Amino acid sequence: MSTRPRLIRSIPFWGLVVVSLATIAGGWYITTDKLGSMTTTLTDGSATGVDVYVGQSIAQLGSILIGAGVIGVLLAFGVAALSTLRPHPAVEVVEPIDWTSESETAAEEPQAPKATDATPAETAEPVETEAEASVAR
Repeated sequence: MSTRPRLIRSIPFWGLVVVSLATIAGGWYITTDKLGSMTTTLTDGSATGVDVYVGQSIAQLGSILIGAGVIGVLLAFGVAALSTLRPHPAVEVVEPIDWTSESETAAEEPQAPKATDATPAETAEPVETEAEASVAR
């Protein structure tokens, strides 16, 4: 039996998926925000050198983050596909069920325990008081 957990319960796998999707979302936000502000400042004529040159670099950073997130999602898909190729142990059938036999009932009546003549106090072994006294010292 394999000691590795199933992929659904794998924390590193879900961590990869969540971080990849967060990277895509962050890159998308940076890119659209910076390109939107660059477009606004360039069309109204109030653009400065910082808006134009630094804005291009930040927009490029956002696109790099989107690409890294996409690679992470593709890697997660690859890991999921490879996990299906892992061999699973065969189920061993101990004894086939004979559905035509009616000799056994599905639910048998529970039996009450048999009462004995001795009470629990009579069956218990006596405790030596000297042994208890030596432990208490």
